[in-house]
Amino acid sequence: MALNVPGLIAVIIFYAMTLVTGLWAAWKARRNERNKRQTEVAIVGGRNLNIFVGLFTTTATWVGGAYINGTAEIVYLPTKGLAWVHAPLGFAATFIMGALFFVKPMRSKKYVTMMDPLQETFGDTMGSILFIPPLLGDIFWFASILASLGATVRVILDVNGYLSIIISACTVILYTLLGGLYSVAYTDVIQLLFMLVSLWICVPFALLNSASENIAYTAVHELYQGPWIGNIQPKYIARWLDDLAFLSLGGIAWQTYFQRVLAASSSKQAMVTSYLSGVLCAIMGIPSILIGAVAASTDWNQTSYGLPTPYERDEANMILPLVLQYLCPTYVSVAGLGAIAAAVMSSADSSLLSASSMFAYNIYKKMLRKTASDREVLWVMRLSMVLLGSAGMGLAFLSNSVYDLWFLSGELVYAILFPQLCCALFIPSTNVYGSAAGFFLGFTLRLLGGENSLKIPPALHYPGCILVNDTYIQLFPFKTFTMLVSLTTIIVTSYLARVLFMKKILPIRWDVCNAFQKDPSQHSENELEEQVGLQTT
Repeated sequence: MALNVPGLIAVIIFYAMTLVTGLWAAWKARRNERNKRQTEVAIVGGRNLNIFVGLFTTTATWVGGAYINGTAEIVYLPTKGLAWVHAPLGFAATFIMGALFFVKPMRSKKYVTMMDPLQETFGDTMGSILFIPPLLGDIFWFASILASLGATVRVILDVNGYLSIIISACTVILYTLLGGLYSVAYTDVIQLLFMLVSLWICVPFALLNSASENIAYTAVHELYQGPWIGNIQPKYIARWLDDLAFLSLGGIAWQTYFQRVLAASSSKQAMVTSYLSGVLCAIMGIPSILIGAVAASTDWNQTSYGLPTPYERDEANMILPLVLQYLCPTYVSVAGLGAIAAAVMSSADSSLLSASSMFAYNIYKKMLRKTASDREVLWVMRLSMVLLGSAGMGLAFLSNSVYDLWFLSGELVYAILFPQLCCALFIPSTNVYGSAAGFFLGFTLRLLGGENSLKIPPALHYPGCILVNDTYIQLFPFKTFTMLVSLTTIIVTSYLARVLFMKKILPIRWDVCNAFQKDPSQHSENELEEQVGLQTT
């Protein structure tokens, strides 16, 4: 296979357009810095993003390379099929529930990041510990989507994937560093439009290829493999619901979502944007579903790819670029590659901005240097972008391994951070003792559940744990169970700690976290009790 020169030129043009858009947005951000704090402009865009830009940047953040590639892969897999595609429905549920329950509480106090209510409720130290799961999640997400782009470029352009990873990472780091949320948001508009148009251009060519059967027929009839519509066996229903709950609720507790919620010009606009983003996310999954269906309906022996099939070659994770390469004309496959590149960059810049924002504002400003100037915080944020982006770029070379790490960190965010955020926003009486207990119990239970992709066998076998091909599969909804246990632990432990200290069962001097006292040397125990509204009995 020779170098695809037209495709390479097209990709270079797309990258140039993205970079120019990002630099223009950076210039726009600098104009707005004159009347507002620099960090507020960089992190939440000065809180004045219009609904159009807000809709596109929110949707583009979720519709990344993992979304469009992963959806096609699951539809194609004979062991899965459409019935196991959770992302479109799960992401739609994320935005709807976010709009219903989380937008107003977050905006009412004018928070800057998702970590603000956590630090406000549980203290700076516990807040810094809670920062670890989303930090790792953002880094691994950045790395995994760059890795998917590298693999796609290798298939379609016959260019070393390492080169595309490096160029993509440097481009994203540059415009995100210069313009913050403005650059990310405005480049997301270009990237989402490019994705929308390019993927739909590819679909008709793939559907009409002579090597593919009618997908309406293969949806329910076995031809080249099992029906691509798939099925859910009764014993797997609990696991299916667990995965859906993980995507629906676990997607809320991410800075990338709240960054856009807090950047909207009003609460009403933020809610409308969230609702519409859910709908658009679901729509953006349709081209990938159709491409996966085409792949499952294709006689690969009639293409230059030949036999064995991608599934038999263990290349199912590359099914979308393979369809573009072998079932579409060259110029169409190039458009598809542009769509994948756009999806990757739209998610990569968001994860980079998310991690650096929380580190600079919540860790550096609130904990390490409380007297830091606005300009100093901005420079720390930029430096962290370079460091975190470089780390993610290095991890991208691990390919599948880093994707597995991202998935595990996402589950930790669901099991640990989501219940913490719920308590901070809706149960303000919870405290640091409950937070710490919920964190460590949730973390322990999730690791004991095992992770097959990382070859971590389960130490805790839940009901229905079965052994398939020397691999244990947990049929019990243990991810959601872990989240609920963590949530219950936070509430119960917080209540017990309050009772033990306020009823003098434990001396107030044992309150090492200062949850019920401001300064023991200046306040009597009775005064401390009055501060929390409890009377000594």
